[in-house]
Amino acid sequence: MRQANKKKILYCGIVVITLIILLHPDMNARRTYEYIEKENILNNLLEEIAENFSSTALIDCDYEDVIHDETTLSISLVDGDLIEGHKIREGGEYAPSDCKPKYSTAIIVPYRDRAEQLRGFLVYMHTFFHRQHIHYRIFVIEQVDSRPFNRAKLLNIGAVAAMKAGYPCLVLHDVDLLPLKPANLYACTERPRHMSSSINKFRFVLPYLNLFGGAIAIGSRQYKEINGMSNDYYGWGGEDDDLYSRLEAHNLKLCRFEPDTSRYHMFTHRPERKTEPRHKVLSFSKDRMSSDGLNSLKYTEVATVLHPLFTHIMVDL
Repeated sequence: MRQANKKKILYCGIVVITLIILLHPDMNARRTYEYIEKENILNNLLEEIAENFSSTALIDCDYEDVIHDETTLSISLVDGDLIEGHKIREGGEYAPSDCKPKYSTAIIVPYRDRAEQLRGFLVYMHTFFHRQHIHYRIFVIEQVDSRPFNRAKLLNIGAVAAMKAGYPCLVLHDVDLLPLKPANLYACTERPRHMSSSINKFRFVLPYLNLFGGAIAIGSRQYKEINGMSNDYYGWGGEDDDLYSRLEAHNLKLCRFEPDTSRYHMFTHRPERKTEPRHKVLSFSKDRMSSDGLNSLKYTEVATVLHPLFTHIMVDL
């Protein structure tokens, strides 16, 4: 009897170990992928400034020091405050005063019910951006209704607002992600860029090559070309794969920076309700992308408030 129990325990142990190995994030993950070498980054960036933006600086900003910055920022910055004299304009807009920036970027953050995380994100990101010599503005798009969270639709709304403000580059950014390397320049490349390819949650390994979510940079013209993201994904999951399929359909190949430059810290949070039925919605994504996106976007704008650190757009979907 004891021998039988020992065999049963041994068998269960083998099953558990096998499952751990099979389900581990490293399985089927990509430790290496094609990326833009540091010496080629500046040649791949799109030099474009927002409409109606002008600088009185006499010299252009130098970005060689940014992309070769080996610093890793501390996550503890989220618990602090911005230094005095940060010179951030109303609505969360900033541009360096000592040099003329070559890049204008709108950071678009879909949001609901994470006030403390948002506060830390804003403090951290403004500190981060001050090291990059770019002109930027942070847009936070909050869903105020009680329906399941629709991340993609909020990103579409933010993209429309940013494009109306004249921003040529969009960074679609989750609030629970923080870039660790200032060398990860928040500017658009000629091809859409997956910025967060090395996340601590996945042990800084890319889970799969077609992943295109978390933090991405895409030119406004390209975002219009693919008709933005689908508006149909209520709940968590599927919208990033749908976005990738739109890039494929328009022959837009994504790019990345090297893994060390692309490191992010992801905060843990309560999981969102999954999209239902997300696989069915995703299977028809290419068939409806021309009619589902920016050109079918409908929502009610509840209010827009220019806070000291961000532009807050509240919407009912």
